[in-house]
Amino acid sequence: MHDVRDQVAIVTGGASGMGRIIAGRLAARGARVAIFDINEDNLATAAGAGGFTPLRCDIGDRAEVEAAVARVQAELGPVDLLVHAAALMPSHQLIDHTHEDMERLFRINYFGTTYAVRAVLPQMMARGRGRIIAFGSIAGHALVPHMGAYCATKSAVNSYIEVLQNEIRDSGVKVHLVCPPAVNTPLIDQSLDTDSPGSLRNAKQSGRLADPEKIVDAIDKGVAKGRDIIYPGEARLLMLWHTLAPRLWWKTVLGFEK
Repeated sequence: MHDVRDQVAIVTGGASGMGRIIAGRLAARGARVAIFDINEDNLATAAGAGGFTPLRCDIGDRAEVEAAVARVQAELGPVDLLVHAAALMPSHQLIDHTHEDMERLFRINYFGTTYAVRAVLPQMMARGRGRIIAFGSIAGHALVPHMGAYCATKSAVNSYIEVLQNEIRDSGVKVHLVCPPAVNTPLIDQSLDTDSPGSLRNAKQSGRLADPEKIVDAIDKGVAKGRDIIYPGEARLLMLWHTLAPRLWWKTVLGFEK
């Protein structure tokens, strides 16, 4: 993401967490950056920092996403880069997670991804260039209790983006899937404030959550190397552990629930 001078970039979830870090780096490198977020207080803080065009946007509302993208195109120009980081991460055991809340989670995490991608992709393909960086999660591979719905949404995002990469590989538009581990950002607090898995609570208490700046550094390097799927931090290890030794994986993560 280094060569972005004078490019137009949209960062969803850009008012906090890794989205905010990425938006700041893009602006510092000369990009014209619009940040989409639903948290108006965080948007106001970001706007006060300067260098951004802040837009309130519910990523789970297709009409809002399309309108916000159209506004960016009208005010800043055609979109060269989309970084889609917006998500929710509440935690509940599946027996307790209401249908209404799970549907909302899918609308934001999965369909929000499709809304954002489809709002910028046709014009990118028509121009024969552009880049999309979409946040899936290692949680879509390495599953944990109390986060079944979240894991399902991220499995869906991981699948959607990987298929998209290969369907449009020769279009001139580059698509990257980012699968981070648990990162010390406000997103984690959404889980910790609900019925969080014991493994996540332990990671927070012991200081083992990943540093967001270091994760963004790894994403930068992965994009520069042209990697389709980027597994920053310990994410690749977690994926391999669950894939190669699932019984040991579940014994370990369930051990934190005792």
